[in-house]
Amino acid sequence: MKKYIISSALVALSSTAAMAGGLDRSGQPIGLLFEKGNYGEFSFGRAMPSLTGQDSATTQPIGNVADDFSLAAAGVKYQLNEQLSFALIVDEPFGADIQYPGNPAASGLGGTTAIAQSNAITALGRYQFGNGFSIHGGLRSQTISGDITLSGLAYGPLNGYSVNLQEDRAYGYVIGAAYEIPDIAMRVALTYNSEIKHELNSVERLRGAVVNPGSVTEVRTPESYVLDFQTGVAADTLVFGSIRYANWSKTVISPRVFNARTRGQSLTNIDDTIDVTIGVGRKFTEKFSASVSLGYLTKQDDDLVSPLSPSNGAVSIGLGASYQLEKVTISGGVRYTKLGDARPATANTARATFTGNDAVSVGVKVGYRF
Repeated sequence: MKKYIISSALVALSSTAAMAGGLDRSGQPIGLLFEKGNYGEFSFGRAMPSLTGQDSATTQPIGNVADDFSLAAAGVKYQLNEQLSFALIVDEPFGADIQYPGNPAASGLGGTTAIAQSNAITALGRYQFGNGFSIHGGLRSQTISGDITLSGLAYGPLNGYSVNLQEDRAYGYVIGAAYEIPDIAMRVALTYNSEIKHELNSVERLRGAVVNPGSVTEVRTPESYVLDFQTGVAADTLVFGSIRYANWSKTVISPRVFNARTRGQSLTNIDDTIDVTIGVGRKFTEKFSASVSLGYLTKQDDDLVSPLSPSNGAVSIGLGASYQLEKVTISGGVRYTKLGDARPATANTARATFTGNDAVSVGVKVGYRF
């Protein structure tokens, strides 16, 4: 079984800009490292979420608070010899684009915003022992930055608070192991992504006046464990899936003035997340493959959530297809995500209700073997 032809249908699903848990965007994939021979790729995805709700105090509708966003990623892998390979991956692992419409003086959350950006460069090596087992690992360089505004009557004396978290670069690591049986396209890989501690210079304001001209805010992006698997189940048919656990509960954003006025609370309040995907891929011809997958994101126990992340769990379905040329593989995919109902809250009190929301994401990937 030519597993690389069948597996190429799966990349369309990973290239879609999925609505993942917490502030996850890319899922930090490393599948590039398992491609055959020398290989390079570029992917682009676009997500179009719809997150609307109702203000609990005024009962007025809240328009879409989630902006559309794009993701781009690229990578290259070199097979140095039969046992040793190297890969370089560039992606956007985390992000947020939340903006509540409405008048801050007449609504619970009107004017609240959360904008976050990140970029990562990951250098990975892989060593194959020759008996099906391999180990992989490397270093990750990551930047994050953000702007958060708390606005609306729900925030009481903090209505009009904002913080600018200036870009910071920090470093982490990746380590993992895999087992493969190439004859049946079977592979199981377990990967650990370390947390990364950032120290961001921060400027805080309250209703436009600077209340903290500069201090350092420590923010840790979460550690995660990822189990990827695939296996052939019949001629030209592949079952695949992944389980990703991210330790978001340790991510705290509490700038100096906000920390003092809230007695140590965090601007974020995100539970740990588990993302599960399972699907099947099929090679229909020597050049054309397609796949379908289902996804599930666990819910937190309480539907009271941070206004900066106003959904609770999700389920999704994705379709992907790829076409193989001599050296080039072109893949595309689309995913529909049903977002879980939630009640954005401050001070442990629901300020809005968000129900019946969803997202559509599309993506394309071009791979080249050399």
